[in-house]
Amino acid sequence: MNQYLKWMIAGGLGWAFAGPVGLILGIALGNIIETYSNSNKENESDSPKRKLKEYSQPGDFEISLLILSAVVIKADGISKTEELDYVRRYFAKMYGARRANESFALFKEIINQPISIHSVCSQIRGHMSHAGRLQLIYFLFGLAKSDGIVSNDEVNIIQKIANYLYINDKDFLSIRSMYYVKSAHHYEVLEINPEVNDDEVKRAYRRMVLKFHPDKVEGLGEEVRKGAQEKFLQIQLAYEEIKKERGL
Repeated sequence: MNQYLKWMIAGGLGWAFAGPVGLILGIALGNIIETYSNSNKENESDSPKRKLKEYSQPGDFEISLLILSAVVIKADGISKTEELDYVRRYFAKMYGARRANESFALFKEIINQPISIHSVCSQIRGHMSHAGRLQLIYFLFGLAKSDGIVSNDEVNIIQKIANYLYINDKDFLSIRSMYYVKSAHHYEVLEINPEVNDDEVKRAYRRMVLKFHPDKVEGLGEEVRKGAQEKFLQIQLAYEEIKKERGL
């Protein structure tokens, strides 16, 4: 875990060292927050770069993801093996096996802590871009589906998280539809209904491209950008299927 903590202090974390997120992280990591804070105060005049940053860095996204994943997994009162494995696999895919193991060790500490969803989401919302928050919701739906059964409790908790993150209903339903296929699936992904004309379909696609393009989360690291690319492909697929259906 030592190398991981060095990475976080060196630049992987910014605002996540403070507030309710920092409190959860501090409990999970022992006295790391206190050590960092004291060192930062002593060297503040000499090392201004070590001040907490207001904008999101890759580590801020990672910690946010771990905390919100813990909330979703505990929603139905059961921590299923499939869900825990999904978290580990996702982090391994994004960051590699070594860092995934380190993140998962931290996750196992976080999942046993009480978490104020409203407080945590308020902090995330105040520092993370809309595109980054959309990516968090995308991951949480994948987590909910990982065991093959999505409970109402899980859907409700993700909806609550989305509300606290100021994700509107259209964006929420669009992301949900990327995981749950139904008759109007492709239209819902593009945030339109099947009755719209062809021009509105094209306009909707252009809107979604601007909103969900992977470049929007570039500042959160290449790993998060790759995850956003998966979401973006779902939008492209939905558009292609609608074009095929309409003969466009």
